[in-house]
Amino acid sequence: MLTGTKIGLRARHADDIPILHAELWDDVVISSRSDSRPWRPLSPGAKDPRLGVDDVEPGHVRFSVVELDGGRLAGSATLWGIDDHNRSAHLGLMLRPSCRGKGYGSDVVALLCHYGFVVRGLRRLQLETLADNTAMLRAAERNGFVREGVLRSAAWVLGEFVDEVLLGLLVDEWQPRHDRVDHRS
Repeated sequence: MLTGTKIGLRARHADDIPILHAELWDDVVISSRSDSRPWRPLSPGAKDPRLGVDDVEPGHVRFSVVELDGGRLAGSATLWGIDDHNRSAHLGLMLRPSCRGKGYGSDVVALLCHYGFVVRGLRRLQLETLADNTAMLRAAERNGFVREGVLRSAAWVLGEFVDEVLLGLLVDEWQPRHDRVDHRS
């Protein structure tokens, strides 16, 4: 497990799936705002890759986010679109509603950067988020991500097109926060 100051990233467990399903993927608004695919209901036993415990797709690494104080499941984090040739990837996260506003997002982004740059040897990380997702924008910018552009009307979300912001971080620009990542875990 990778540990930060408030949360840890660990492998997804089977008992995480019902909680993530109920609080994140089954919520039309949350799911529609975080996924470029249209929302659709998923049954608890669905073979949707987002619900997987053992990932076999090499271009995706899915983590469960857990609170260090007590081990409660806080959400999901992903390094996706991993391109080993160009040494780049995208990152994303979803936090349970009860876990928002606690600074966990910045911790998750820091740990995903550590995983991408140190563990995987990547050179570039990027993320795309809706322009009104101020929490994600703050978490990314606190970790050194730079706004590279706005994709105007790029995302269809609940009946309207909205802008997305593209942010990137190069390994040479990254300032590892040693106080936030425990390498021994």
